[in-house]
Amino acid sequence: MSQRVYVPLTSSGLADLVAVRVLPPATGHAVTDAVRRQWPDADDEELEYAALAAAAEASWLARGAGDRPRRHVLAVDVTRAEPAAEDDPSGVRLPEPTSWAAIAALHLDVEDVTDPAPGEGDLAWFATQEIPDLA
Repeated sequence: MSQRVYVPLTSSGLADLVAVRVLPPATGHAVTDAVRRQWPDADDEELEYAALAAAAEASWLARGAGDRPRRHVLAVDVTRAEPAAEDDPSGVRLPEPTSWAAIAALHLDVEDVTDPAPGEGDLAWFATQEIPDLA
């Protein structure tokens, strides 16, 4: 059974991914049992959005000096994800490289942004075949 994991990237990280077509071991965000316990009244769509928003915030915070001011979140479907941190209920670790075939989509800001508040602004969705043109 696969699990959707939202992996925060930067613009340079996206370029690296496109160049090698493999995501190295990474941390991300997913709908975990801890998330479900924290928000018992939320439906699956709300929980997925919360995991995506957490990854978007992590992407923003990970930017380096040479990165574009945009949030990049890779959606991947994996069979193995491990809890990453006790203080982050959605945090997971992908302990193995993830193949290009496991990528479901890319979510990103289509324009440069300035200091978005957590959970602010929807990210655009792009299909896998569009990713190389966005790097």
